[in-house]
Amino acid sequence: MTVPRIGLIGLGVISRFYLAALAREAGAELAAVCDPDETRLAAAPPGVPRYRNHHELLHHADVDAVVVNVPNDLHYPVCRDALAAGRAVCVEKPLTTKPSDARHLARLALDAGVPLFTSFHRRYNTEVNALLDRLPSHPPITSLTVRYEEMIEEHAGQDRWYLDPDRCGGGCVADNGPNAFDLVRLFLGDTHVTEAAVRRDAHGVDRQASVRLAAASGAVARVELDWSYPGERKTIEVRLADGTVDSADMLAGHPEFKGSLWHEYVGVLRDFTDVLAGRRTAGHPPGPDGLAALELVADTYAHERADRTRSGQEAARP
Repeated sequence: MTVPRIGLIGLGVISRFYLAALAREAGAELAAVCDPDETRLAAAPPGVPRYRNHHELLHHADVDAVVVNVPNDLHYPVCRDALAAGRAVCVEKPLTTKPSDARHLARLALDAGVPLFTSFHRRYNTEVNALLDRLPSHPPITSLTVRYEEMIEEHAGQDRWYLDPDRCGGGCVADNGPNAFDLVRLFLGDTHVTEAAVRRDAHGVDRQASVRLAAASGAVARVELDWSYPGERKTIEVRLADGTVDSADMLAGHPEFKGSLWHEYVGVLRDFTDVLAGRRTAGHPPGPDGLAALELVADTYAHERADRTRSGQEAARP
């Protein structure tokens, strides 16, 4: 394939990182943009064809692939339509809001013979990868803690759908959870949820969560999520069997709010173009990309519901 022509569907808060990465990298070309908001369309790079909806872009734009950067509840229909049109897809996490929809997309991608790639940008963080590189193969990891904390209102800006549970798919678990769970899997491989405590606000948005997970190796992980944190903290701490403790601050060297995302989305774009060129397959670890993290999100909410049911039954006892 020559330099792939990419259409950007959705010009919300994260789009600036994709646009900067596309402008910086010679491995891909921005060929079209799409958003229903005229103001956002007007601010797109000059000379790039503009469309009001993804149907128009898929029908009229000369693109090989699309980046899907729309509210979470629209990931499934937009990705479905793009795959049906034979376009490769890079979609913001979460892949979808429901595992069943994600499995359907994986089947569509397989049938169409095109990549389905989820943008887990923290995989490309320099501090995360430095920590991975310096960890010895022995002794093994016994425990891992991922902290993913921010003030969601600062992040969301005008994208208020983040605070609508129906559109977001939940709250911090649905939106930040996939990145955090993907990091756990990056270090420990497959894991499953063993405990989950979720705190919601008066509008039903989960603002905080503490999730415990277990890996086949015997290692345990803790994921701490917070959408009411005053500032921003994104860290990983690893403990080895010999007592050694090491860590990574994903924000180190990036004092600007969300500053680390600039280099991370360059990594996303490079990896996606490698997938398009056949230099690697989508999925890291291999498999339906984004589905494993989404299933951990669903399991977290299932644990929350089970705990709420038990608490209600205990409260009802005489």
